[in-house]
Amino acid sequence: MAKILIVDDSETLRIQLREALEDAGHTVIEGVDGADGLRSATENLDLRMIITDFNMPFMDGVTLAMKIREMPSFATIPILMLTTEATPEIKAAGKEAGILAWIVKPLIPSKVMPAIEKILAR
Repeated sequence: MAKILIVDDSETLRIQLREALEDAGHTVIEGVDGADGLRSATENLDLRMIITDFNMPFMDGVTLAMKIREMPSFATIPILMLTTEATPEIKAAGKEAGILAWIVKPLIPSKVMPAIEKILAR
């Protein structure tokens, strides 16, 4: 299956999402904040998807997406935003940064997993 990077400062959310992804057969890499997520991405060039939060220490999710898009290896990788933020301004900034989908928390694996599988199947 796919190798997926989860970037979120909430350990609870990372555990919940990792379990859902691993149950579906995926390999999961984790970043505990935006800067750690960027480092994890550069160390795992075979990633197939990145799922990130917006509000994190050291680097927010939109900035992370912009930096990821600057790397030729990740020019087209799907990036999903999983966050409590849903303002039109932040969503517009995310779209401009190359975020493919915006999912508003709370995380409900039964609703998120079909979307993830559909994106990976493209």
